[in-house]
Amino acid sequence: MLLFVSQEPQARPGPPPGAAAAGLGPGPAPGMSVCGEAVGAGSLPSELVVHIFSFLAAPDRLRASAACSHWRECLFYPALWPRLRLSLRVSTAERPRLEFLMRKCGWFVRELRVQFAADNYPTGGGGAAAGEGAAVAGDGEAPPPLSPRWLDLLRTYLELVLCVLSSVRNNRNLQKLSLFGDISILQQHGTISNTYLGKVDPDGKKIKQIQQLFEEILGNSRQLKWLSCGLMLQIVTPTSLSSLSNPIANTMEHLSLLDNHIPGNTTLITAVELERFVNLRSLALDFCDFTAEMARVLADSNHVPLHRLSLLVHSVSIMHKSLDNMPKDENWQALTRNSTNLRVYIMAFDVKSDDMLRILKPSIPLERIHFDSYVTYVSGAVVDLISRQYDKFLTHFILMNDVIDMSAFPDLSDNRNEDPLVLLAWRCTRLSLLAIHGYTVWAHNLIAIARLRGSDLKVLEVTEESIEFDQGELADQDVDPVRNFIEQVSLGLGRPWHAVMDIELLSVFTEPTRHFYREMQSFSEGI
Repeated sequence: MLLFVSQEPQARPGPPPGAAAAGLGPGPAPGMSVCGEAVGAGSLPSELVVHIFSFLAAPDRLRASAACSHWRECLFYPALWPRLRLSLRVSTAERPRLEFLMRKCGWFVRELRVQFAADNYPTGGGGAAAGEGAAVAGDGEAPPPLSPRWLDLLRTYLELVLCVLSSVRNNRNLQKLSLFGDISILQQHGTISNTYLGKVDPDGKKIKQIQQLFEEILGNSRQLKWLSCGLMLQIVTPTSLSSLSNPIANTMEHLSLLDNHIPGNTTLITAVELERFVNLRSLALDFCDFTAEMARVLADSNHVPLHRLSLLVHSVSIMHKSLDNMPKDENWQALTRNSTNLRVYIMAFDVKSDDMLRILKPSIPLERIHFDSYVTYVSGAVVDLISRQYDKFLTHFILMNDVIDMSAFPDLSDNRNEDPLVLLAWRCTRLSLLAIHGYTVWAHNLIAIARLRGSDLKVLEVTEESIEFDQGELADQDVDPVRNFIEQVSLGLGRPWHAVMDIELLSVFTEPTRHFYREMQSFSEGI
């Protein structure tokens, strides 16, 4: 709440100074008036009220605007809302609030970030929870039926997307546009079929309208520097970027196009289209779309050095597209010669270890890698390869296996003299984040990791169910093995440490796609 403070005798009882001006007390303080009178807070010029509002956080601005109609008129002055970041539940209750806010801010906001997400995925029929996986319809097979509640969710999602896009279609001040919708990956092993969309959008009018609005936004933009669209269910088409004028494409600094729903061998951007983006410093694509020809375009001396490259490797993409066109090691070498500060972030969904061994070329300047599996799992050979090839770059390593059978976690150290995770901590001297769930981590190996990396390992998240103890440690009656283990890890890290007891508290484990997209955004902004 915004308060105007007046000088009053300290002995005077009653409401706190300025309370009357904010409508909190029985009457005005000496020398001040309530907002409705000719003098006092209500008579302040709009410019001054806007300047005062600029020092307040958004929730405080909204509360202060309730003081009087004059302040309420000043609330949506464009200078107060240069950035708008929304996290929307896919719910009909969101629509009135969203429409009001976008009607007020959509025409002038400079940075717009919107996340669409369902809090709880409906179950039943084809609406299986993402963590449980879902059956994938093969060629010629009918897709499994979706629950009515999930169909309502898809319908509401389309309406919210239309609301957002229609409000910014004529905004020529827009500099950053970021859209993320993780409901498009409800099925971790497949994509939402056109059959499903046909049930909520029978003639395809809404999808076409969404695509047309998106192209209008790109065509009307005059200052766009950042365009990020992640898993947004057919919002981007292979022709969308052609709506950008050459001057805007030439000055674009960040481009992110991630969408599992694109069928067959279709790509959202080609190497020829990429040639227009000569000022691009950050890029995020599906790995199967990032070809050797694209690497050659980015390595050209006419292109400014690329600083950040985020790649999403998904089993669905590999299934429908070929890895034969991916960059070879010599392409990566040429790219890093032109972009000496380039760093790469890879997110791998259910990718087979044999495919990962093909993908991980020695010359990739890999800084972050995130594995998330539901059917497959990462082998010790892949972890060992990463620790040997990227020891000078790797800072983040996330290993996630969301298996239902909690008693049968894969053991990376099986049949090996040295544990691959310990070798990773030993070789990768810049490692600052290590998160593990669904893989067996032996207690003595975790102690070794803590001692090797010490306080430089800023984040160490390992779920309790992933940790195993040797029988010899459990047999020692004189020492509490769990307490001793926690003390040794804490001593190695130089700070108190505990295993993750509730996996639901960490988005890196429960919402891997949203975590990747959020981290990719900050990774790209950290140039």
